[in-house]
Amino acid sequence: MIDLVIADGTAERAVIAAMRARAAGANAEIEQAVSAIMEDVRQNGYKAVEAYSVRFDGKAPYEISWEILDAAYAACDPALIVALERAAANIRAYNEKLLAKTMEWTSPDGGTVGRVVRGLTRVGIYVPGGTAAYPSSVLMNAVPAKVAGVEEIVMVTPPTENLSDPVLAAARIAGVDRVIAVGGAQAVAALTYGADWIPRVDKLVGPGNAYVAAAKRMAYGGLDIDMVAGPSEVLVIADETANPKYVAADLLSQAEHDKLASAVLLTTSAKVAEAVDREIARQCGYLERSEIMACSLRDYGCAIVCSDLSQAAALANEIAPEHLEIVTARPRDLLPAIKNAGAVFLGEWSPEPLGDYMAGPNHVLPTSGTARFFSPLSVDSFLKTMSVVAYSREALAAVKDPVIALARAEKLTAHANSIQVRFEGGEGMR
Repeated sequence: MIDLVIADGTAERAVIAAMRARAAGANAEIEQAVSAIMEDVRQNGYKAVEAYSVRFDGKAPYEISWEILDAAYAACDPALIVALERAAANIRAYNEKLLAKTMEWTSPDGGTVGRVVRGLTRVGIYVPGGTAAYPSSVLMNAVPAKVAGVEEIVMVTPPTENLSDPVLAAARIAGVDRVIAVGGAQAVAALTYGADWIPRVDKLVGPGNAYVAAAKRMAYGGLDIDMVAGPSEVLVIADETANPKYVAADLLSQAEHDKLASAVLLTTSAKVAEAVDREIARQCGYLERSEIMACSLRDYGCAIVCSDLSQAAALANEIAPEHLEIVTARPRDLLPAIKNAGAVFLGEWSPEPLGDYMAGPNHVLPTSGTARFFSPLSVDSFLKTMSVVAYSREALAAVKDPVIALARAEKLTAHANSIQVRFEGGEGMR
């Protein structure tokens, strides 16, 4: 079910090109429609948001009460609640370890400098409705924000006929402050500009359809966003010791997301590649989303046979996958060679779905090669910093001449004067 490619300097390049093609620019019609919605909401506020909500979702926006959240929590399978609470605890513990602290220290000149770390004031979380309602994404977005000290978390989700109980339960567990039933580009616009009782936020995170993604791109600058996510992807590096059954299962776990998902195997063993292909066919026979997986693997999946693990690592760095599994005899030995990946999973007992749900690190990860310069969502994503400078007269005196020299070199005499007046009896520069 997957193509076998022998790395020869050319064949594997075609695979990389195909993966990158999935990240093509947004549809022009979608961009135009979303631009009109954003501008309408900017000018007309809640009136426009309400009109679009009724038009696209059949209902005006409304706030979801705590009574509804409590009822959703009670309606969930107790085993699911245990799983959500355990996942939330692991996510919280992981991000608490990462939390940056306010610090001050003495500079080489004798002054005090430092950094104040603050959580953002208000964050919005977009949660899709319908079949794309994922409670795990609620936890992954909201829990790090709570750890960061965000003052208010506002979750928005489309006002569908039957709101997802697991999603609402996850919001309750994660400590979301407000849940508003509004979706689509109009929800992004409302959170960007503010719309009456729907507040403006400082940052918007969470997945959505093509319209939501386009709206987030347009909103950026008026607020911060997490990233514009592309199709899901997994890359597995395996040697001759890898279990084909496990590798096939992990490739399929991402291929089932959608037809644009990418699942690539880099292996030093053609025998393993062939065995993985047979396992994929066998497992697809009993899995539910076999048609989606077949399309994904046909169009964006392959097994590339590499000469050695060094070549595999080099290709992985060029692809910069969202998820990277290393299933080799000594997986940790290869980790220093990996530069570009959203998340790395070491060994056959660390499958990617563990990261999606339970381990603690975030499953909101850079896609489409953007792991070259983007990082996973974490507590850092919800923090801002302010630098602090506190010099005494003596400390300033020690650097006044260099500051004045730099200011004069830039022809900014008022800058120089600001320093000089402090040491010349208040008369300043003449």
